[in-house]
Amino acid sequence: MIVLLFLLSAIVVVAAAIKLNQYGDVISQKSSLNGMIVGTFLIAGATSLPELTTSLTAVAIGNPDIAVGNMLGSNVFNLLILAVFDFLYRRNKMFEKVSIQHRYTASLGIILFLIITSSLMLPNMIEIFGVGLDMLFIVFIYLVGSKWISNHSQATRSNSENEVVSDMSLKHATVGFIIAAIVTFLAGSMLAITGDKLAASTGLNASFVGSFLIAASTSLPELVTVYTAFRLANYDLAIGSILGSNLFNMQLLVLTDVMYRDSAITVAASSSHLLTAMLGMFMGGVALYSLLRKGVTTTWRYVLPSLLITVVYFITSYMMF
Repeated sequence: MIVLLFLLSAIVVVAAAIKLNQYGDVISQKSSLNGMIVGTFLIAGATSLPELTTSLTAVAIGNPDIAVGNMLGSNVFNLLILAVFDFLYRRNKMFEKVSIQHRYTASLGIILFLIITSSLMLPNMIEIFGVGLDMLFIVFIYLVGSKWISNHSQATRSNSENEVVSDMSLKHATVGFIIAAIVTFLAGSMLAITGDKLAASTGLNASFVGSFLIAASTSLPELVTVYTAFRLANYDLAIGSILGSNLFNMQLLVLTDVMYRDSAITVAASSSHLLTAMLGMFMGGVALYSLLRKGVTTTWRYVLPSLLITVVYFITSYMMF
């Protein structure tokens, strides 16, 4: 019964998150607010809402392992999505056809993973008003890095404005977004609760449940986004949605630390998350290498980094299981 509820919750989360993305896109098109602000925060927040509600619920029921594992696991699974699609569409050589700005975003993601990896190695963490110092570093570096990336990507942003304008009204999109957000909140909460019970009833490691089972479920909306982008040959959208979502998820991890009052959340979480954090740093580094290299002659030589990411991900999953 628990497994059935878990699967049902995952399906509802995916369906609601896809709707959130669709409605958020319409709002970004038709709102009087700045398009970059609405798109960056509203749409990125829409695809990351399942991770947020799941992790906050995990904190509420006193399971920091699922909260931390969900965020880190979602980022790792997102990079896996990118690698798998790059492998399937290897003849198109995606990483050689995208904007240079993605290198900066990938580098920022690696730095944030490095901070989490370092904090998980420490037995204690300096806290300020109950929030770990590592989380404050994450916020600071994210803000500085985002500002730097924004200043160096003005020329490329205008090229991504060629999109089909939806016939849906702004009012319809706003109401739909709110309803979908409520559904996502409820389903995401159920996903965390059933995941917690699944770990207890089956004897599975809570870190494994959070890092892989729940993380994979909440990352499926990103999979749909990347699939659509590849079908349209819009590789900038594919990479940007994944790397941007990963940066946003790191900020949501900060929020979970604020909500978790017992201690710094990286201290309360199991040390087994260190493996996931190191995996994310490795996968991010390989993705950055793919973005930096140019002029690969053969298709199979080109796709080796993505193949490496995929193989290492499944080996790590087996080790945690």
